[in-house]
Amino acid sequence: MPEDDWAYECSTWDGFQRFVDTPVPAPPAPGAPPRSAQDKLAYHSRFVTVQTPAIDKVSRTVRTLMVLGRHQDTTARPSLIVTGPAACGKTTAILHIGRACHLASHARAGADASRDTVPVAYILVPPGATAKTLAAEFARYLGIPVTSRMTQAQITTAVCHTYAAARVRLVLIDEIHRLNPRTSTGADAADLLKDLTERIRATFLYSGIDVTDTPLFTSVRGQQLAARASLIDTGALPLRHGTREPFRDLAAAMDNALDLNHHRPGTLPRLAGYLHSRTGGRIGSLSRLVRQAAITTILDGTERITRAVLDDIDLDHLAEEQHRPRTPARTTARQ
Repeated sequence: MPEDDWAYECSTWDGFQRFVDTPVPAPPAPGAPPRSAQDKLAYHSRFVTVQTPAIDKVSRTVRTLMVLGRHQDTTARPSLIVTGPAACGKTTAILHIGRACHLASHARAGADASRDTVPVAYILVPPGATAKTLAAEFARYLGIPVTSRMTQAQITTAVCHTYAAARVRLVLIDEIHRLNPRTSTGADAADLLKDLTERIRATFLYSGIDVTDTPLFTSVRGQQLAARASLIDTGALPLRHGTREPFRDLAAAMDNALDLNHHRPGTLPRLAGYLHSRTGGRIGSLSRLVRQAAITTILDGTERITRAVLDDIDLDHLAEEQHRPRTPARTTARQ
């Protein structure tokens, strides 16, 4: 499945381990025998993760912050917030980094690597999160038993003890925009996060939609978070940026990854202007459009993406509204 679809699956250690152990989709090697239609459908359903400038920048920053905070004991370690509009690849970026951190950690440990060592934790902020429900999500990830009689303080203590024993070094917190520190429950949840960053010896990486426009950044508690966190905006890719064409490069990478018998190489980069208009430059929308088009042509036997095929695909509502904006109804009555 696409990495965005792994989000809930990865919110437990067993699920995250399955995500890491699942082979990364790859196009067929040159000279390899043709794959069956079913194999192609499965491949294009998951598809490749294209190494974008945003993923590169987040990866470099996380590595630096993990080294920076490794021997820091007195205060919370520096953290990172990945923000941007919906469908711009935030979840894909942080899961990609989480997988890389997990694999690198176990590679360094070699034969001594233990399945009980958990380098990475992935937490989804629940809707309407309270401090207790958020603490319970941290506990659920590692299977820490939680009962209704336990207080928030008891759950938090169990989480901090177990995360230390498991040697968690990177904590990924997704959907952070769901926290609203201007409400009493949201304020308590924000305070819990601050407490956990000081008690767990790990680098925290947050991800959320347009975080800088939410109370998470503008409230007093939000300012505390902002003072400790670097910010990377994974906005929509421009068609052109100076002499570079980042969106065309993304389309070319997806074009090269297609596994279709009759596809004409270079079709997607040649249609970059059209694709940018269709998707608003959002990586998630482009990936969905290309994957749906590929699957459509496999099912109908043509195995070739064309402008007509792409035109016939209905995308997510946000992309369609921007591509075909509603026009106000014309007034026909005359005075």
